[in-house]
Amino acid sequence: QVQLVESGGGLVQAGGSLRLSCAASGSIFSINAMGWYRQAPGKQRELVAGITGGGTTNYADSVKGRFTISRDRTKNTVYLQMNSLKPEDTAVYYCNADAITKSELGTPRALGSYFGQGTQVTVSS
Repeated sequence: QVQLVESGGGLVQAGGSLRLSCAASGSIFSINAMGWYRQAPGKQRELVAGITGGGTTNYADSVKGRFTISRDRTKNTVYLQMNSLKPEDTAVYYCNADAITKSELGTPRALGSYFGQGTQVTVSS
């Protein structure tokens, strides 16, 4: 199994910045794409930003130019730098990873998509 643990959420005023981190651990053979989703009250979960194994990034239109996703493959960690935050960015942010798990022999076992528990980001006006 793969565990994802997010950190870095909190309360910030509009115009401020936060940096989210997410570390993956467990029986990991390799991690392909990683990303950040968010879910605001009464709304569906949406993709905020993603980064492929090769480093290609994509962003929701609502965050382009304000958020930056990056990853450290040596640490199985993904980051989300959020600048110029707006009240509408308020949500629970979830880390996601598409990972191949490792068998007891160290060989690839199965591909799965995993989510963390989420971290709350609140932006006050």
